Amino acid sequence: MTSNASSGNGAPVNPSAPLPLTDKVLESLAIAKRGVDELLIESEFAQKLARSEQSGKPLRIKLGLDPTAPDLHLGHTVVLNKLRQLQDLGHQVIFLIGDFTSMIGDPSGRNATRPPLTREQIETNAMTYFRQASLVLDASRTEIRYNSEWCDPLGARGMIQLASRYTVARMMERDDFTKRYKSGTPIAVHEFLYPLMQGYDSVALQSDLELGGTDQKFNLLVGRELQKDYGQEPQCILTMPLLEGLDGIEKMSKSKNNYIGITEAPNTMFGKLMSISDEMMWKYYDLLSFRSLDELAKLKAEVRGGANPRDAKVALGKEIVARFHSAQAADDALADFVNRSRGGIPDDVPEVSLSGAPLGLPQLLRQAGLCASSSEAMRMVDQGGVRIDGEVISDKALQLGAGSFVLQVGKRKFARVTLSA
Repeated sequence: MTSNASSGNGAPVNPSAPLPLTDKVLESLAIAKRGVDELLIESEFAQKLARSEQSGKPLRIKLGLDPTAPDLHLGHTVVLNKLRQLQDLGHQVIFLIGDFTSMIGDPSGRNATRPPLTREQIETNAMTYFRQASLVLDASRTEIRYNSEWCDPLGARGMIQLASRYTVARMMERDDFTKRYKSGTPIAVHEFLYPLMQGYDSVALQSDLELGGTDQKFNLLVGRELQKDYGQEPQCILTMPLLEGLDGIEKMSKSKNNYIGITEAPNTMFGKLMSISDEMMWKYYDLLSFRSLDELAKLKAEVRGGANPRDAKVALGKEIVARFHSAQAADDALADFVNRSRGGIPDDVPEVSLSGAPLGLPQLLRQAGLCASSSEAMRMVDQGGVRIDGEVISDKALQLGAGSFVLQVGKRKFARVTLSA
């Protein structure tokens, strides 16, 4: 990697005089800042925008994702939405797949060493990442890169030279490393390499702006410092808030089962969105909706004035489902949700065939996959959460003979069961 004493636009490291901020630049800056947690350094980014407008050269804007899971959820789309907004302003967005850094494992927010992925796991997950990200980004205008392109050629010598550019003291400024050190939780040496390698990505790509969640701030700042060390104009960084999941508490995560997958069925996606709290709905609007700020302000004013927040939530659900499926799918998902809320049976009920009639209700619910255990099934019966063909069942000792019927547990779990002897 050769050093470059310029930004990705060829601008000098220390421009002599600041450029005036035109209306177009100020508008672009407002779009970039919408919903963000931090934009560092805002004045520097404004100048990057001004130079870009003057020269006609787009900024190079980077988002890196490690393919640690095979599917993306709405939490991932918070930064993808921002990337698309910047893409629509005419800038060059770079979708960076961290196939090399995935083998290290990002320690951000971890209280233990993250198990590294195998090459096979990484390749399997990476296959679906960009395809799903293209549901948000314009694939034809997106530069796709893999950081193994420049990380693999470094070799041992290059890795040692890179490591010499950062101190252990600076690494220990990370909150997660500090907590683990004080608690006696092991920190593996290779974990120090992760922020270095992510920072080196910015050098390799000559990034003008890097996006990430708030938990990535330290890593993004490392990239900024390394660019200075390599003689490049440092990137600005833009951090987006982390989106809480369906529980309204924890960060959206598939492992916590509080997520909404962007490839989930329309009815499932809509039903999950309708389950979030009225308060959390506004954060979802701020981070996920493409409505204008004026439209959102008007919607919030209507709810404050007495409008039913459920109607606002329906509008959000339809917008998200339409984005990842279609407007017709959103209409159908709303109709299905209304039908379910009235005690109706949805159209997409899975078919299950079982034998052993007569069979006790708890065992039947467990075998149909509607409850994890017979004890959970009995609790659901006690809570009035079990229906057969739409009728609430209160008898935990009920025996069901051969036949076909629809079982329901809670609001969203259904199965059309055919039971034979």
